[in-house]
Amino acid sequence: MHSQSLQPMRIGVVTETYPPEINGVANTMRQLVTGLAGRGHHVLLVRPRQAADGRGRGPRGQFLVPGLPIPGYQGLRFGLPVYWRLRNIWARLRPHVVYVATQGPLGHAALNAARRVSIPVVTGFHTQFHQYSRHYGLGLLTQPIVNTLKNFHNRSDATLVPTSALRAQLNEAGFHNVHVFSRGVDTTLFDPARRNDALRRAWGCGEQDLVALYVGRIAAEKNIHLALACMEALSARFDNLRCVLVGDGPERARLARSHPGCRFVGAKVGEELAAHYASGDLFLFPSLTETFGNVVTEAMASGLLVNAFDYAAAHEHIRHGSNGLLAPCGDDDAFIAGVLEAVERSAQLQRMREAARHAAESLSWGRIIAGLEERLHDVLRQRGAEGVERRVDAVGHAASGNGA
Repeated sequence: MHSQSLQPMRIGVVTETYPPEINGVANTMRQLVTGLAGRGHHVLLVRPRQAADGRGRGPRGQFLVPGLPIPGYQGLRFGLPVYWRLRNIWARLRPHVVYVATQGPLGHAALNAARRVSIPVVTGFHTQFHQYSRHYGLGLLTQPIVNTLKNFHNRSDATLVPTSALRAQLNEAGFHNVHVFSRGVDTTLFDPARRNDALRRAWGCGEQDLVALYVGRIAAEKNIHLALACMEALSARFDNLRCVLVGDGPERARLARSHPGCRFVGAKVGEELAAHYASGDLFLFPSLTETFGNVVTEAMASGLLVNAFDYAAAHEHIRHGSNGLLAPCGDDDAFIAGVLEAVERSAQLQRMREAARHAAESLSWGRIIAGLEERLHDVLRQRGAEGVERRVDAVGHAASGNGA
């Protein structure tokens, strides 16, 4: 069935992270919620209460639940397992389908509640928790974490992942009903036209200088030491090279002290973030723990030469030597050598930057959301849910937000 002929649905979306929190999952969830609403569906968003929410009721269509800070992740919270509250919400405003984006306590409660009242459930695999554990002294827990994740996702009607490679990996590990829900990029926001000469001057850059940029969490699981090693190698060879790191995290203060030649400018969002991207030239992304890596496509859309390992978003969208650089996973020497060679060849570097922007222009969020919409309808048809094809025009008047 073509997506334009699909009837509106009432969709429950449960996530433990959402803007203004800054991370790839929060950004994806905002695109998912606004995209589905823009296609005529009524979205009932359940998320933890954030500091910015105050004590009042949540925004219309949002249900705020209690949460607690995540240790080591400043500004992020996980939701408490409010099973009965979810049962009550869904008894009053029964969704046709529930999408559970995160596997924290709130996500587990949502899966259990939806199954208990026979609402179809789709889960999202957004974060490689089993990979993160290796960077926090918990390597022995990797396989138990995989088993826990598999048990969680296999209780849903379908699991959505961002890349075909991850789908193959999870299928091999025993996950069932795994499908690809890719990621788009906002090419209006992330645009080379946002290059800001004043910002570059603040970084100490002249017209002919190059900026090696990193955007992301300043933390061990992002392989941040390799980004810094690469920046040092570039600076040692090229006098006109400046190094800028955008983001925050537990390693920021220590690394800023030990790398005084690099600028650590903190976390940025919106147009300010877009200006930082566009004011760079090279984008270094050495992480090996991504399920996708939205920053890769954001950097491509901004016209940067992206240097990354060959997996996740980089594997999906970069063609080595054509619109970016790929290194074999875990090969630090190749990661550094590739970008050093590219900077030596300035004409080729500029061609790859232009090709990166061109490739990103095809990654429309509208197309991605249309594919998700069809997947949700497929789940409903497979479950034989009643009323899937009827309109729910009056649904929007039923929810006005629910403060917790």
